[in-house]
Amino acid sequence: LARRDEGYEWVPPHDYRVSEVRLLRDAALVGRTETDESRSSDNLLIRGDALNALVSLSELPAFGAEYVGRVRLAYIDPPFNTGQAFENYDDNLEHSVWLTMIRDRLVQIRRLLSEDGSVWLHLDDTQMHRARCVLDEVFGSSNFVANVIWQKTHTRENRTDISIGHDNLIVYAADKPLWKKARNLLPPSEAQRSRYSNPDDDPRGDWASLPVHAKAEKGRRKEQFFTITLPSGRKVEPPPGRCWLFVRERYEEVVVDGRIWFGEDGDSMPRLKKFWSEVQQGLVPTSIWPHDEVGTTGTAKAEILSLFPDLTPFSTPKPEALIERIIHIGSNPGDIVLDCFLGSGTTAAVAHKMGRRWVGVEWREDTVRDFAMPRLKKVVDGEDSGGVTDLTGWTGGGGFRVVDVAPSMFEESDGVVYLSDWAVNGALAEATAAQLGFAYAPDHPFVGRKGRSRLAVLDGHLSGAVADLLAAALGPRETLVICGTSVDPEVKERIQAAAPGSAIRKIPASILTQYRLNYRERRQRELARIEAPEEVPA
Repeated sequence: LARRDEGYEWVPPHDYRVSEVRLLRDAALVGRTETDESRSSDNLLIRGDALNALVSLSELPAFGAEYVGRVRLAYIDPPFNTGQAFENYDDNLEHSVWLTMIRDRLVQIRRLLSEDGSVWLHLDDTQMHRARCVLDEVFGSSNFVANVIWQKTHTRENRTDISIGHDNLIVYAADKPLWKKARNLLPPSEAQRSRYSNPDDDPRGDWASLPVHAKAEKGRRKEQFFTITLPSGRKVEPPPGRCWLFVRERYEEVVVDGRIWFGEDGDSMPRLKKFWSEVQQGLVPTSIWPHDEVGTTGTAKAEILSLFPDLTPFSTPKPEALIERIIHIGSNPGDIVLDCFLGSGTTAAVAHKMGRRWVGVEWREDTVRDFAMPRLKKVVDGEDSGGVTDLTGWTGGGGFRVVDVAPSMFEESDGVVYLSDWAVNGALAEATAAQLGFAYAPDHPFVGRKGRSRLAVLDGHLSGAVADLLAAALGPRETLVICGTSVDPEVKERIQAAAPGSAIRKIPASILTQYRLNYRERRQRELARIEAPEEVPA
């Protein structure tokens, strides 16, 4: 569990600080946004802990409908377990705390990902091998895609044993076969395109030439060994240890089709034309991303300094070109991109410029105030001319909503959990609806609905007379859940008789009990999934 001092602590899985579904409170609007009723459709800059925010995106009905199973790409750049957040633990516990922190957040991200979605976990070498085990558990080992190496610096550090110049991007898919079909190829480079030309004015356009011979391995047909007569009249054989790509009949068909090049004088070894128009319009991404393609940490620092010349940039920022490549491969315009360790806002800024929807979560208030929020405002206003602005043709537009993770509805003193002072009246009703999975929709005397069940919340004593009034307000075949801070013992039977299938809850005790039950059920499902044999694609 994250602490405000940037550390972490162990708590039971059913602890209210983990299990509680926090409300998301609007704090500010920037640029063009949706109405409050459709606020979940906006780009979201969420201030608060990543775990709380991810749970809220899944469990709050208005947000769950928008995000569960719909996030196309999650990029997460968590603390690398090398700083102050974990300095008070011994080595073994330190690893456990960090891995548990990552696992809890990955489990929530898995719920949000679409079937063709992917998660990109950015790490150095410190925890990479351990993180792979956690990712295998959450996503399944068969959904491992690649470990991409990013050359984050091209200078040499002479004060260490080996100069480390790279970070790792561990890529997992929600469903690898689906992701492979949906992922985007990289555009060809100028150097690759320049290899194609049209020296013979072929009407099919530019082409590059390839050898017409191949290694004469076992299994080659004897018909692939024959003599070719060039236009000049010279006869040629395959080079030693080689054979032609085709049998004679197929070779002659290719010649008639004008796909063989004999050189400008007609006397060169034949070569096969490969037309640009027939080439796969993109390149399969490789696992090595050099600095001259996607930038370095130095590039990223320069980008931050150009936006905030009076501020000291992060020690390890990520260049926009790196994030642009990740987003390009893993999503399309209009898709949702998530970053729950947003930092200075690079992921959200690049996603915005690329026409994606985005959700960014950052728990350090000063980072949001000094970097992320003003940076994203510059993007919206068209005042960010750096990074991938020219590449994407970005000129400004759109907007985003700043949202705060609400404080807990509970407080604790001497081991006793009670309701916070702010959780009264309407605030108590909204918070209670969130815990029980009801859509908060005040419609006096009710405050929420879930299917044919209505919710009523009383910040006070629930008497028989009040229960009768609530039951009388129900529609045909509707049931009722009543929550009160104090409950008359006789009310339960009374409400069951008036509205069969209804329930009475005393808060906060019943909610805390529900957390324990939910954890038990969730753990049983997880164990069943882990113990089940994993299906590996043929």
